Amino acid sequence: MMAFAIFSEQLPFTALLNRAFGHGAAALAERFGIHADPHAPIPNWIAMQVLVVLLLIAFFVVVRSRLSVERPGVVQQIAEGFHGFIENQSKELIGHHGYERFTPFLLTLCLFLLTSNLIGMIPGFESPTAVPYVPLGCAILAFVYYQYQGVRHQGVHYAKHFMGPVLALAPLMVIIEIISHLARVMSLTVRLFANIFAGDMLTLAFFSLIPVAIPVVFLLLHVGVSIIQTYIFVLLTTVYLSGAVAEEH
Repeated sequence: MMAFAIFSEQLPFTALLNRAFGHGAAALAERFGIHADPHAPIPNWIAMQVLVVLLLIAFFVVVRSRLSVERPGVVQQIAEGFHGFIENQSKELIGHHGYERFTPFLLTLCLFLLTSNLIGMIPGFESPTAVPYVPLGCAILAFVYYQYQGVRHQGVHYAKHFMGPVLALAPLMVIIEIISHLARVMSLTVRLFANIFAGDMLTLAFFSLIPVAIPVVFLLLHVGVSIIQTYIFVLLTTVYLSGAVAEEH
């Protein structure tokens, strides 16, 4: 059966990880006060993230082993296309504030989210981004990253970003800015999770109820949603990063 939603049963890859690392995972969870299922301490959404990371590592290894200036292969051209797209977007939004150093993070985030969104379309797998913990983790990572880059680029002057132009209103503006920045985390999380979860559930429902021809249309729609949501997540992260490293606010 195609795994498009969050099921309670273990997926084959999850079962494999639990057989290999389940005992250690359960012991580690107990150390942090987490009471995991001793028979299946690794849930599907964690196993799928592990699989996505392994697939991306394999992709990077293949690209690295086949690099060629004279005769770039298809895999290299795909990798260069992703890199060029992210780098050009960063250049346009961030400008000349050292946008090149942000490309590795944004590109990795893009590939992780896109692969996570699409992997649920393969029979026997699930989209980890259809579980709220994963989008939340990515959103928190993006939040910490652009705040860190803001402090790194501007030092103590970055605090002025939260104080506003009028000193008398600074206490109020600090509260508003903090809430605004935290709302970004919620916005990134809910948007990604809701769209991928809804897409998975809708596609599964149509495959269960009607012939294959019509659900194929929804599969293509799900691909489009996955690409768009990845783009929006990375785009917004780039916008937040641009605001953090800008000289004037």
